[in-house]
Amino acid sequence: MEKAILTFFAFWLGAALGSFANAATMRTDAGKKWWGKERSVCDACGRALSARDLVPLLSFVALGGRCRSCGAKIPPRHFFAEIVGAALLSLLAWRFGPAPAFLFAAAALTFAAFHSLTDLYTGYIYDSWAIAMAACGLAMRLPHGLSAVADGALGAAAGFAVIGAIIIASRGKMGVGDAMLMLGIGAFMGLKMTLISLYLGFLAGGAVVLPLLAAKRVTRKSAIPLGPFLCAGMFFAMLFGGAMLYFLGYAVSWPWI
Repeated sequence: MEKAILTFFAFWLGAALGSFANAATMRTDAGKKWWGKERSVCDACGRALSARDLVPLLSFVALGGRCRSCGAKIPPRHFFAEIVGAALLSLLAWRFGPAPAFLFAAAALTFAAFHSLTDLYTGYIYDSWAIAMAACGLAMRLPHGLSAVADGALGAAAGFAVIGAIIIASRGKMGVGDAMLMLGIGAFMGLKMTLISLYLGFLAGGAVVLPLLAAKRVTRKSAIPLGPFLCAGMFFAMLFGGAMLYFLGYAVSWPWI
């Protein structure tokens, strides 16, 4: 029952986090602030949105996907970001229940959503926010002691090193932002879970890109953002990484126990 209640609240929290990540991405791309007194506005008419226009999921449905003032269609990306955020955080709440791992997962997922969206829509992963992700991950490990912080630091270093080596091998065809993203992911996940995240992220990328190559929808020279796949690998590692490590005979480190 406790887990069911947490999952219910996680659904709405995830929708709110998805909405926030989407708004932050759009404003960052437009060169606008997304903190302080900056208001959300209609993309078409510029009207400042009221609280009843900003309830995740429910406002979009109640308004029929259109602006209350001008009737313009609300871009589907808003609703998509909210429903995906709701679904992902609900799964993590069901997986971990009321444990430290869920708090880590919620914080990491918020950063991951922002980085995935900026990479998808702008082609950039912002180094400053990847560093902020790493700092947040290490700070959240502090209450559990030096060993937990060291595990996060090793995860950050390993994630950065693996992608950095690929960047060098590709002679710069892959952006440094992907290495910075793994710096942040590693700080949250720790060493072993970072390696699982990389493995699952590359698998996810292959599962999507190879069929597109076969269908000639993309070519070997197409610019395909890696960030969303790395974040997907992190999410799958949260769900299945513990079982994978146990199967391989390794212990799972805090907070993913």
